[in-house]
Amino acid sequence: MSKRLLLISNSTNYGEEYLAYTKPQIKNFLGKDIREVIFVPYAGVSVSYDEYSARVAGVFNKLGYEVKPVHRFEDPVDAIAKAAAIVVGGGNTFHLVHLMHQTGIMDAIRERVSQGIPFIGWSAGSNVACPSLKTTNDMPIVQPSSFETLGLITFQINPHYTDAIIPNHNGETREQRIREFLVANPDMVVVGLKEGTMLRVENGEVKYIGNKTVKVFRKDEPTLEFDRNAILDFLK
Repeated sequence: MSKRLLLISNSTNYGEEYLAYTKPQIKNFLGKDIREVIFVPYAGVSVSYDEYSARVAGVFNKLGYEVKPVHRFEDPVDAIAKAAAIVVGGGNTFHLVHLMHQTGIMDAIRERVSQGIPFIGWSAGSNVACPSLKTTNDMPIVQPSSFETLGLITFQINPHYTDAIIPNHNGETREQRIREFLVANPDMVVVGLKEGTMLRVENGEVKYIGNKTVKVFRKDEPTLEFDRNAILDFLK
């Protein structure tokens, strides 16, 4: 079956409430038939899983969806196998991937989403939809058993992408870091998702949603830039 994915760059735009800008897209994506989602809070490090889940539930409940955190299940793999929809929150990608492998839900989510159930992720949750975590911005605070992630898409995402250059700072720009990744991984494509933007993958179509441009990087090729609501089917 065709995969259904909503891959969001970030949870919160400056000056907005938590997940505010994503609400219309989440509601439109999940629709009326789904009543509950399984939430994966493992990217949370400085907040407890219960606190993180409660914050997400505060948003999803108002949209009409019950949130069931995967960490509260005695058998998380079974919970994923029975899920009507899966939501993976942001935080530290290395921590998230470490626990997804450790608990066995990495394979379980991949299988369930391949069956057509909706998947929503933001920040680290979007990173894990990629073939690997290699284009995360996060510090490797733990060592996962593998950098391999869900592989729900064939390309990599760099969430929170920015063209900003800090004055008097000699570190690499985000584009320079992505270009380094492409030297080591020449067959990959990287999508730079800026704050407040997302990709919707459905019915074999990759649609960009956002009020900013989105950038696509390939090794030894000029950077491509697309405007709002672009169809990026060439990424498939």
